[in-house]
Amino acid sequence: MPADPRPSGARPERRVLRPTSGTVILIVSGVVVLGLLVDAAVRAGLLEMLRLAPWLLLVLWGVYIALYAPHIAYDRSGVFVQNYLRRTWIPWSRVADIAMRWQVQFALTGGGSVAAYGGPAASRPGRNDRRQRSADRPVPSWLRDLGDLRDTWQHADDAASGTGAPARSWDVPALIVLGVLVAAAAGSVISVQG
Repeated sequence: MPADPRPSGARPERRVLRPTSGTVILIVSGVVVLGLLVDAAVRAGLLEMLRLAPWLLLVLWGVYIALYAPHIAYDRSGVFVQNYLRRTWIPWSRVADIAMRWQVQFALTGGGSVAAYGGPAASRPGRNDRRQRSADRPVPSWLRDLGDLRDTWQHADDAASGTGAPARSWDVPALIVLGVLVAAAAGSVISVQG
C-alpha cells in the first residue's frame, strides 16, 4: 500500500460527515420548541407547560433522528455509519469500494452494501454550472468529502482496521429517550383526564 503523501498532522484522527442542513434545522427546531414552552409557561402556567412538553419534545426527537443523527464517522481503523436508529461499524478491510449514487454507498467484500443516508450527497449541477468549464468551477464540497473518505480507506492501516465482520446495532440511547418521552406523553394524557 503506498504511503500517505500528507504529513501525519494533516489528517484528523476522526472525521464526521453530516449535512449542515440537519444541524441548522435541529437548532432552529430547538429554539422554536423552547420558545413554545416558555410561552406556554407564561400564558398557561407551569403545569400546562409540563403537559405540553412531551409532545413538543417528541417532535424535536423526530427532527433529531431524521435530520441530525444520520452521519458518517471514520478514522484509520474503519467507518461508522448511522442511518436513523441503525448503526453499522465497518472495518476498512471489509470495504471493497466506495461510490456515490444519491448518497455514499460502501460495497462490502463478500457481497452486500451499506448506504449512508447522512453523509455527503451528490448535488445536481445548476444551470450556470453546466455552462462553465471545469477549470473555472470550484470543487463541490461533497466531492471533496468523498475524496477524503476514499483516501482514508485506501491509506488505511491494515493492522488498525482488523478483519472482523461489519457490526450492526440499534441507537439504544435514542430509543431510551423515545421511551421516556412516550411515557411522559401518556402521563400527560392521563393527567388531563384525571
